[in-house]
Amino acid sequence: EGKSLRDEEILQHLPVGTTATLYFKDLGPQIGWTTVFLIEYTGPLFIYFLFYFRMTFVYGLDERFTSSPHPVVNLACICHSFHYIKRLIETVFVHRFSHGTMPLRNIVKNCLYYWGFAAWLAYYINHPLYTPPSYGKKQINFAVIMFLLCEAGNFSIHVALSDLRRNGSKTRKIPYPTKNPFTWLFFFVSCPNYTYEVGTWISFTIMTQCVPVGLFTLLCFIQMTIWAKDKHCTYLREFKDYPSHRMPIIPFLL
Repeated sequence: EGKSLRDEEILQHLPVGTTATLYFKDLGPQIGWTTVFLIEYTGPLFIYFLFYFRMTFVYGLDERFTSSPHPVVNLACICHSFHYIKRLIETVFVHRFSHGTMPLRNIVKNCLYYWGFAAWLAYYINHPLYTPPSYGKKQINFAVIMFLLCEAGNFSIHVALSDLRRNGSKTRKIPYPTKNPFTWLFFFVSCPNYTYEVGTWISFTIMTQCVPVGLFTLLCFIQMTIWAKDKHCTYLREFKDYPSHRMPIIPFLL
């Protein structure tokens, strides 16, 4: 049975004889992962502002619609912007991609997902008829603290994973907790970056108390659980000494 070669493998170094047969597959137009992420994450950042600044073509010309009386609307914009600015910074300075490119056609699907949901969330959060959370400042303050902790955790995990591939190495290694307390989640799950990411959107849901945000969070959780399970299975397959007590995304459960 054939075996796919990794991007970094060199033909002269492969353990094969002179009669090896190589098959080439046209993957079609490709685009670099860094470019993909920059496009995916820049879109939501600016799309959200169209609704936050109450552009006239969105909610109409009525003067009552030009600003929101609820401070949580401003806070939600700050948190949403912070999230995607952090992602852009990580894309440029932190992430090290195991694959150089992805099919160009996939970027359309990805952008529709990220950009479309950003518009949907922003429309309702910034809507003139938006109502603030039921429990007021207590609910909002709790959500903000949770949001910041999850963002810090997500960033810490990305840095820890990046450190495993210093000097351009693409060799896969088992990630372990470091001195940073946010990385201690590695004791319990294989993909704590996804755990923190889901936590970020749960906190944003609590902060805004908005149904579309909750639905987006649910879809994020489903998709990230699929990714986490795939990565967890890869770890188990590649490393015989992989910690058996770890779960893919939720400690002790999933």
